[in-house]
Amino acid sequence: MVSEVFDLLVVGAGPTGLACAIEAQKAGFKAVLVDKGCVCNSLFHYPSHMTFFTTSELLEIGDIPFPSPNAKPTRNEALQYYRQVAAHYKLDVRQYHRVDKVTGGDGDFHVHTVDRFGRQGLMHARKMAIATGYYDLPNMMGIPGEQLSKVHHYYDDPHPYFGLDVLVVGGKNSAAIAALELWRHGARVTLVHRDPELHRHVKYWIKPDIENRIQAGEIKAYFSTQLVEVTPDAVALKTPEGLKTLKNDFVFAMTGYHPDFSFLEETGVRFEGQDRRPVCDAETLESNVKGIYLAGVIVAGSRTNEIFIENGRFHGKQIARGLEAALTPSAERA
Repeated sequence: MVSEVFDLLVVGAGPTGLACAIEAQKAGFKAVLVDKGCVCNSLFHYPSHMTFFTTSELLEIGDIPFPSPNAKPTRNEALQYYRQVAAHYKLDVRQYHRVDKVTGGDGDFHVHTVDRFGRQGLMHARKMAIATGYYDLPNMMGIPGEQLSKVHHYYDDPHPYFGLDVLVVGGKNSAAIAALELWRHGARVTLVHRDPELHRHVKYWIKPDIENRIQAGEIKAYFSTQLVEVTPDAVALKTPEGLKTLKNDFVFAMTGYHPDFSFLEETGVRFEGQDRRPVCDAETLESNVKGIYLAGVIVAGSRTNEIFIENGRFHGKQIARGLEAALTPSAERA
């Protein structure tokens, strides 16, 4: 007996994935979302006190206003907003289900899932949209000691690091924000960046703050420097003056993240160029695999600084137009 068949199965229940399901539903299609974590799992793992760099109206999906008393909304406000949007549209979200593999093909995709207890499931869909983002896969440094529990690739809250020696690796926004918050909450912070200065794209209100802290000696900084080893009690740095060892309790490697290229490859999606952009139609976002659409940051390949919620949220409308050209809506088939 064949289980329920969906018109569109969306892998990833972040803001872009939610937008895909919403627009599909608006067009009369039956949609479901599958996510290995919670709704907006990546946002949930952002720093608890994070403030967005953009305004609330640029984060809106589904034509639902995002009211905020702040010029720039917080992480918690965004999570509440997206929960309310999902509830408003009565979205079918299968949380804590990881897509293990995809078999079948256009018109009859078999999506094999595994839940958090290791139980296997099977879902059927006529079309698929992959909106898996990139925040779940950090860029590893590949150095001895990186596997130690003191090394984190995600920054959350500064409180546990009060009075401790903390190394922050990186020179972009995430590294600058982590260094400043850790310092302001009593950690002894050292910043390490492989380039001779902070990245030029550090936000204009953050850059002078971190530079002033460095100039005042409140945050120690090593530029043109690489972290080469982590031990339980120290870190080794390769500086322009030679190898240097520092006492250390924790390391935050804010080295960026990348899309799950392997999952896309397993579905048959091809990539082009050095940036590994997936092959897809510019209008409908259908990939080279017929029936599989791409949405959000994965459309940009490794150039993850090109697509954010602000522009990825419109991908749902493009995919819905592709569905309208290829499928008869569920309501009309009933």
